[in-house]
Amino acid sequence: MARDLKNTRNIGIMAHIDAGKTTATERILFYTGRTHRIGEVHDGAATMDWMEQEQERGITITSAATFTEWKYNDIIHQINIIDTPGHVDFTVEVERSLRVLDGAIATFCAVGGVEAQSETVWRQAVKYGVPRMGFVNKMDRSGADFFKVVGEVKEKLGANPVPLQIPIGAEETFKGVVDLISMKAIVWHDETMGAAYDIEEIPADMLEQANEYREKLVEAVAEQDEELMEKFFEDSDSITVEELNSVIRKATIAGDIVPMLCGSAFKNKGIQTLLNAVCAFLPSPIDVGAVKGFKPGTEEVIMREPEASEPLTALAFKIATDPFVGRLCFIRIYSGTLEAGSYVMNTRTGKKERISRLYQMHSNKQQPRDAVEAGDICAAVGFKDIRTGDTLCAVDKPILLESITFPEPVIGVAVEPKTQKDLDKLSNGLAKLAEEDPTFRVNTDEDSGQTVIRGMGELHLEIIIDRLKREFKVECNQGAPQVAYKEAITQSVDLRETYKKQTGGRGKFADIIVKVGPVDEGQSGLQFVNEVKGGNIPKEYIPSVEKGFKDAMVNGPLAGFPIENLKVNLLDGSFHPVDSDQLSFEVAGRQAFKNAASKAKPILLEPIMKVEIVTPDEYMGDIVSDLNRRRGQVESMDSKLGARVVKALVPLSEQFGYVTVLRTLSSGRATSSMEFAHYAEVPKNIALSVLENVKGRTDLL
Repeated sequence: MARDLKNTRNIGIMAHIDAGKTTATERILFYTGRTHRIGEVHDGAATMDWMEQEQERGITITSAATFTEWKYNDIIHQINIIDTPGHVDFTVEVERSLRVLDGAIATFCAVGGVEAQSETVWRQAVKYGVPRMGFVNKMDRSGADFFKVVGEVKEKLGANPVPLQIPIGAEETFKGVVDLISMKAIVWHDETMGAAYDIEEIPADMLEQANEYREKLVEAVAEQDEELMEKFFEDSDSITVEELNSVIRKATIAGDIVPMLCGSAFKNKGIQTLLNAVCAFLPSPIDVGAVKGFKPGTEEVIMREPEASEPLTALAFKIATDPFVGRLCFIRIYSGTLEAGSYVMNTRTGKKERISRLYQMHSNKQQPRDAVEAGDICAAVGFKDIRTGDTLCAVDKPILLESITFPEPVIGVAVEPKTQKDLDKLSNGLAKLAEEDPTFRVNTDEDSGQTVIRGMGELHLEIIIDRLKREFKVECNQGAPQVAYKEAITQSVDLRETYKKQTGGRGKFADIIVKVGPVDEGQSGLQFVNEVKGGNIPKEYIPSVEKGFKDAMVNGPLAGFPIENLKVNLLDGSFHPVDSDQLSFEVAGRQAFKNAASKAKPILLEPIMKVEIVTPDEYMGDIVSDLNRRRGQVESMDSKLGARVVKALVPLSEQFGYVTVLRTLSSGRATSSMEFAHYAEVPKNIALSVLENVKGRTDLL
């Protein structure tokens, strides 16, 4: 039976750590009949947190996918759900999930409101144009305030939140919501754990408030539609529920409004209304429309409609290793049909791959499928060479979708196996983990021969080492954390570089005149400008000079840290008709970089982190003076719910083990979150000690 695509929803639940994303997902699975027992995060029994590390820590590490069904308006809707992590070290999991989702539920804690990580995931959703609705969770906690959170969504996230419900009661008296569209009260029964509810008239003492918010809702929605606006001015009561619903849906999909709902997932309140709203207001693959791609190797744009009859277009957004099935690749299908046993083309490699099996995923369990159609999310087995962000397409109809960009790791740790015989197991385990996680890198330090693993933060690397121990049975010794420094040059230098080599047969010759300096504003990477006139260097050798510079930028002049940004003007040069070749000019480019960079006043750059600390008032002084000791710049100190929120920029090198120090300073009552902000110059005295540690000498600066 062909499914109607307009009844499919691909949604994700995104939020700050501890806002209740996984708890909400567990309830959704229970109420839609997918699970028969509610799994609790705090018991370590949540379905979606299936990794042992997730169950022990009560946090989500990998985004888990599942699917379920919900009957809305007598129509069965299929909902594919991805539960994403909230911890900043796993931002990449959120990033790649949002890339393939059609809509998202932004969950906020009714007490904490909009927190640091809420802002990060919101920015990511804006970047990919994902329509969102807000769910204010934990309405049963003391200090819960729905309207305050709505205000913060407007101020801090710059969104246009429109409440579709207002809570009846708050904290321990929270028992239901007023639905402002139908103007009825929905009251949950405590004795059935919130599974059953009654639709009643609005309580008399809330009628005035309900009318006020209904008026605001109608006005906000009418602003989005001219016909509705006219009706609103003539007689706002003549607007029907159907008209309201249809315009709210249109405005939500366009990203003009964010419908706001509330509930308490832990107490099972508000889940059914949330599911109804997902079906009513979030887009189906058809609403999202055609996916845009390019003809490989050209700028030609190709559009593919979300239909099963179109050529296959799909994106691999996650790779996971399953002990029983092997390497699972999670795929979002935008157009066409994918069949088990068929061949697909990987646009990145240009090679054909055979898909041996297809699965519909439910957390870490698989249900085999023969074929999966446009608009669906599935997992496939059988790829030889696949990476996150690869486009998969029909063999005879190639297309390239925009890949997913990942942030660079900022922290590294040297690891070695405890016994020599585990060496192969370690490299095998690290290779598999690096394949799964694009923000995790492994490399060998050329000077010391050590294996260095790099990631997004201390927790990220801690989990990796834990997984090596459990999944790959490798015990590791690890070194002290290292910061991923970079280098930059601050002045321009003119230089003539001649490379000559005379051997028995043909010699080598290249001669270039270059100006090497910092990049122009707004540019990044290697900015290469060819100014050679009149064929003094033949055209075919120019790219070799550029390649020489590009390869050499990996090792900066101070301590071998990479130089990210550089401008090179190739002014002039000469060649020898017999001895010159591409390799000679490449070597000349490399040597020119080495000689020029050391003369161009090089400096060391370090990662600066954005730190947010929430603390009771009385520890404020100690925490701020500790941040100053760590070379931190305090940007703001706000009050929020009897606590103070300190935002600061602090160098990563000063932040190792900070969580423990913060606990000590605040008797365990303060919390902090940290994410990468930018790179900045290292003060000279600290740069000297870094160079002494790395190179054993300080005469380089």
